[in-house]
Amino acid sequence: MSIRPGTFLLLSHSIQARVTLTVAVVSVLVAAVIGAGLCLLIRHRIESDIFMETRGVATEWIGRMEPGRVPPPMPSARVPLVQLVDSRGRVVMAGPMTGDRPLSTVRPSEENRFADVTECSASDRCVMLTAGRVPSLQAWELWKGEPHFVYAGTDQPPALRGHRLEFLVGAGGALLAALWTWTTWRATGRILRPINAIRQRMSEITANDLSLRVPQPSGRDEIAQLARAANQTLGRLESAVTRQREFAAVVSHELKSPLTGLRTGLEEALLYPEIDAREAIARSLPATDRLREIIDELLAFARLRNTPRSSEPVDLGALVRAEAAARTTGVPVHARTEPDVRVLGNRVQLASIVTNLLVNAQRHAIGQVDVSAERAGAQALVVVLDDGDGVAQEDRERIFDPFIRLEAGRRLDPGGSGLGLALCRAIAVAHDGSLCVEDSPRGARFVLRLPLLTG
Repeated sequence: MSIRPGTFLLLSHSIQARVTLTVAVVSVLVAAVIGAGLCLLIRHRIESDIFMETRGVATEWIGRMEPGRVPPPMPSARVPLVQLVDSRGRVVMAGPMTGDRPLSTVRPSEENRFADVTECSASDRCVMLTAGRVPSLQAWELWKGEPHFVYAGTDQPPALRGHRLEFLVGAGGALLAALWTWTTWRATGRILRPINAIRQRMSEITANDLSLRVPQPSGRDEIAQLARAANQTLGRLESAVTRQREFAAVVSHELKSPLTGLRTGLEEALLYPEIDAREAIARSLPATDRLREIIDELLAFARLRNTPRSSEPVDLGALVRAEAAARTTGVPVHARTEPDVRVLGNRVQLASIVTNLLVNAQRHAIGQVDVSAERAGAQALVVVLDDGDGVAQEDRERIFDPFIRLEAGRRLDPGGSGLGLALCRAIAVAHDGSLCVEDSPRGARFVLRLPLLTG
């Protein structure tokens, strides 16, 4: 099986590979520590049990020795090797399975009369035994003081021979570590599979097609929340891009008419010498004014979206009275305000809302415009009401879109840009408020709501 050169680089950057490698290293270390401890525990337990039995057989035989009489050894099924050896290493008495060679050369002292040892011969046979020294008093009565030694032992269990125990425990630990690593690889891959699907789908999404959505797994875990947040972000991005495209299309359309008129006038002045140049330039000035108005309002939109607004306490009652008093031409404006209607905001921007609403109301009113500033719970309300034809129910939201102008607006103000109400709503939203058209017995009723300043 051939491995591409980039495979190792890909694995080095893979969370699944890194997590699995970390778990593999940790599992090997844990298995090694547990295995070493388990080997020591098993070996110590088996050796302790065997030496306890061999010491019991040796102690029992020494205890049965009497002056002038040494009883025969009594080996057991678990301790079949029993010997009595003198100080010169000769076997004095032995069990049937021991033979005539001493089992060990270990000679315990008077202070430590018993010693547990393991003796291995050249034939790879190992014997675990207890060497016991016959007490001096008994040795004097039986052999005139010559030291004698009792050996009781058994063949070493196969598990303790060589490194068999370590090999078995190590093999089990390696198998456990491999199983743990494999389980981690599978579990990590299953966890990361939705993330890989999200990544693949995100790579397919382009600016030309924002309608795609990432796969959203069921449940309420972190990956499901990530997918939901990604889809919500894509939805907002698609809406923003759609609005931007529509806005750009409308802007290009609105700018095309004055630019076309300006170019036509200038081309006529160049192509036809009989046309007075000053007169042609004078006819082109309204088109430049139209362009300037549109560009100024577009810049106002840009500043509103990209520049943090400065805030100060603003008395809406005083602001409404001042703006109403400034409307000295056209349909009369009647103001009614309550005291202490204060909000936190930008005075210039809030004044532009009131001005735009009053100009719009005067344009459509027949005989009177009423404006009021009052408190309504935790909100401050500015209401502008005219006695004109009003706004149809289906157009009440559409008129706040940029460059949207109804037929009545085009008739009453042919040179308007259709950005005034859109800018007013944008300022209201930037102040955590709202601007809408509500029901009224007659005419149009525009209502501006802003959070009331308290304290």
